[in-house]
Amino acid sequence: MKVLLAPDSFKGSLSAVQAAEIMVRAVRDELPGAEAVALPMADGGEGTVDALVTAGGGEKRFVEATGPLGDQVRSYYGTIGGTAVLEAANLFGLPMVLEADRDPLRTTSAGLGDAMRAALDAGYAEFVVGLGGSATNDGGIGMLRVLGATFLDRSGKPLLGFGADLAEIATVDFSGLDPRLLSARITVACDVRNPLLGESGASAVYGPQKGASPELCRRLDAAMAAYADKVEAGRAPLRDVPGAGAAGGLGFAFLALGAKLAPGAEVLEAHLGLREKIRDADWVVTGEGRSDGQTMYGKLPLHVARLAREEGTKAVLLSGSLGAESEKLAPNFAGCFSIVEGPSTLEECMRNAERGLYRSTRSLIRLISAASELAVRGPERD
Repeated sequence: MKVLLAPDSFKGSLSAVQAAEIMVRAVRDELPGAEAVALPMADGGEGTVDALVTAGGGEKRFVEATGPLGDQVRSYYGTIGGTAVLEAANLFGLPMVLEADRDPLRTTSAGLGDAMRAALDAGYAEFVVGLGGSATNDGGIGMLRVLGATFLDRSGKPLLGFGADLAEIATVDFSGLDPRLLSARITVACDVRNPLLGESGASAVYGPQKGASPELCRRLDAAMAAYADKVEAGRAPLRDVPGAGAAGGLGFAFLALGAKLAPGAEVLEAHLGLREKIRDADWVVTGEGRSDGQTMYGKLPLHVARLAREEGTKAVLLSGSLGAESEKLAPNFAGCFSIVEGPSTLEECMRNAERGLYRSTRSLIRLISAASELAVRGPERD
């Protein structure tokens, strides 16, 4: 029996790489004769670089970059062949800002510009960029400024690219953009389809989790609209493209650079050969930190399950918890299970995630093995 272990991260407790390693160990301990294949996954958020580097046999390159609050942080991007892989989450992710310090006026996406320039300097011209999990709402001006764009206020003073600068922009000039971007191929892994502006836009939907009050969300949206007017002058509108509102408007900035936005699960699928690995397996086990009705909207476990169904392979979901409307997932999986062992607080669940995932995977493999044996010999009769 061949089992493919393809989990997303269990956010706050296990990375996708750690989760896959735990699941492989559980399969081998329970059924030594089984072939267990680890394929840690991601959808453009936290762990995208690690997943691609681990599964693709790539490497990490460490860089000094601008953190979410403008301080310097040590981070990294990945390389696989001729492709550089970057993610917002490890440069200016929301967990990098203490909850008490969260304020989208004070955060910047400049770190992504730093990492892209480092990759360009190293000779890379093809990029995969994951946008999930950012702490920013600056419309991407921080990143664009580092890459050579100029933003001036009414007095002609250059703006530094923080969220507060959106409302001060009087002039946008892309003529100084790094010329190497003209020949670069940029694919953005983006799982949200929000436009840049309005009730479904970047500021209104994601601003509150980044520290914005309702009034500040309205101000940011108005400032983002004025900024979009200047960027779009003389070019096709970009603000309503699905995903333009991703990562506080970073999707919009990448569209302005000519990037292609695509669902994160599809981007990872293509780079990891997910379909082929599923086709070659008898069972595929995926997982995530919490599964609920939102998982139906293109999250990675559902994508894995749909590929498995297309390839005639059975898929099972092991989740940190099964939330509201998780029953909607049932038609897509052979089974959906929570790894929680009993009544627990959130902190206990996260602390015990490794043990719960290990035990649940062993139990699942024991069940699959017993069912397979029964199918081979048929039901016993008196």
